[in-house]
Amino acid sequence: MPVELPAVWPVSHSRPVVEGRTLPIDQLFDVSFADEIARLESYNKHHYRPNTYLHKWWARRCGSTFRLILKHLVADPKQRDYYAPGGLEGKVILDPMMGGGTTLHEALRLGANVVGIDIDPIPVVQARATLSDVTLPLLEAAFAELRRGLGEALAPLFQTSCPYCDETGPLRFTLYGAHRHCACGPALLVDTTVLRRERDGRTIRLCPRCHRVVRGQEACDCPPVMEKAPLVVKELDSCPTCGEAYQEEIDTPYYARYRPLVVVGQCSRHGLFFVEPGPADRAQLALADSRRPALSLGPRSAFAVAAGPKSRDLLSRGVTNYLDLFSSRQLLYLEQAMALLPQFAPLVRLNLGLLISTSLEFNSLMCGYKGARGAGAGDRPGAIRHTFSYHAYTFPYTALENNPLFPQKASGTLEKLFHDRIRRARHWALQPRERNLNGEKARFRAVKGEQDVGVEVDSPAELAQGTRRFFLQQRSATRLPLAEGSVDYVVTDPPYYDSVQYSDLATFFRLWLQRLVPEAARWHYDLSQSAVDSLANSNGQYTTILSQIFGECRRVLRPEGRLIFTFHNWKPRGWTALTLALQRAGFRLVNHYVVHSENPVSVHIANMRALTHDAILVLAPEMAGNGSQWQRPPAIDKSDSARFCADCASLLGWLLEARLDQEAVARVWERALVAGSQ
Repeated sequence: MPVELPAVWPVSHSRPVVEGRTLPIDQLFDVSFADEIARLESYNKHHYRPNTYLHKWWARRCGSTFRLILKHLVADPKQRDYYAPGGLEGKVILDPMMGGGTTLHEALRLGANVVGIDIDPIPVVQARATLSDVTLPLLEAAFAELRRGLGEALAPLFQTSCPYCDETGPLRFTLYGAHRHCACGPALLVDTTVLRRERDGRTIRLCPRCHRVVRGQEACDCPPVMEKAPLVVKELDSCPTCGEAYQEEIDTPYYARYRPLVVVGQCSRHGLFFVEPGPADRAQLALADSRRPALSLGPRSAFAVAAGPKSRDLLSRGVTNYLDLFSSRQLLYLEQAMALLPQFAPLVRLNLGLLISTSLEFNSLMCGYKGARGAGAGDRPGAIRHTFSYHAYTFPYTALENNPLFPQKASGTLEKLFHDRIRRARHWALQPRERNLNGEKARFRAVKGEQDVGVEVDSPAELAQGTRRFFLQQRSATRLPLAEGSVDYVVTDPPYYDSVQYSDLATFFRLWLQRLVPEAARWHYDLSQSAVDSLANSNGQYTTILSQIFGECRRVLRPEGRLIFTFHNWKPRGWTALTLALQRAGFRLVNHYVVHSENPVSVHIANMRALTHDAILVLAPEMAGNGSQWQRPPAIDKSDSARFCADCASLLGWLLEARLDQEAVARVWERALVAGSQ
């Protein structure tokens, strides 16, 4: 019979382990500290761990959480303090599903030797680039050379003139309206006609009839009838005259469904300006379009969109080729980068190739304009709404074509990205810093004696000695290239069941990395071996693959080792699959803790019923004589993110001990999470 639990199920700690050999994390975890620092980090993760963010990846967990997990594995009590350097020297840490590489970076800083495995090439090449000790002067010189070559070839295509003094200079970006039609004829849809709100309350806006940029209280004197298509804000999805819904021309290539409306430039005398494209601006666009057919990017068929969980959104909008997501100027930028990169040494080329690739998040026609949102007088134009703001493909009405060569550290430019993703990251890697929560203001403090760089080795056998060594391999973790009992701990973050298909979204970048750094990885791989693949993920496939991965983790773990990972999921099928995978691999739950993981105002989860906490699950291989530890919770609290994760983790522990069959496990989770009773 289930044992009744307290009315308030604690989320700060679980039932302590009392039998057998234990580790600090088996019995305690500083949840209060973990929560406080994770809440700060979740707002701007890339500011806390810049060396982990060279290239785009999705659903990265807080580095501070994983540092704290690893600190609870340290044998010497003096080195368990969060701010103390090292503590894992002589240990081997495995992440078989490394994704953004958080575990590898955190464990390497603590002196461990690490193994990183992922079936997708992007995590592997990103880890290689960021963990390798490439000197900043070498990268600075190479970037200057790359930047010079790109400028010589492309700068004339990204020029404009100030409307006040005719000074010519590089444009910042160009705004486009989405071309649609109704029974009345063509129309241009935009997110808003307001381009900027000045601090004094004045606005810069577009005239919906003539498309002229209007400033302040200035009235547009255009006649009531113009040859130009009317501007329509996105809220009006139907024509007010004929009543017909505005239709997208899905037979037209995606890039050609937009019309240029505004050029934004920077004048040395007059500052930022907005102006309607003039003859010279339109001539540049026409010149770039004329060069598009001759681009040497490879056969168009190589960029065909295949149906996947996310890429189906492209196909439903008539986008059948990834090339069509980019303007002609953006494709010329990529072509030129491909031509320039081979001159550099392999690791330098890898860093720069990843930089060019990640710049595409801010340089596609799926980027939106965040300039004049809201009603406050202080709203200013600034950051681009990047391609994957919503962790999906989205189709803006006001599309933004960025200028990646703009010479200042503006949003999405190469200058800005190099500064943030490489220059700042390399400084941080040589002297990592952590938030200090011991004062009234949260400040950063250096962790002296740590570095976020290491030495790559060619075989796992070389991890038996030395410190801060790393072994990387692109492969499915269903078969690990490791000897039995060769790993101390497995610390990872498994794929999120079937809700986020990163492998599918990553195709957007893989296609270009394959051409920018072709020798760096095996860019084509079998998605059927991925727990998150390009097909509709079935419960059976996820369970099977995860079972095999966890089985390999048990094989390579030392007897006293632990499998530790973070997890959250609303769905009973997600928890069912996880339970079955762990059950088949022979793991039991030692303990669990719940920590903050997601910023609730993040665009991709804002105003959604999203979990903002993770359960940290600490598991050990089943042994003969393991006694029963977990009691079945009477109900799962769905009203609170933290309580929900804690209750689910407790039920997982009970189920792993109960040894129910597959159908019974599924029934328990279905009743717990859907029906509300068990």
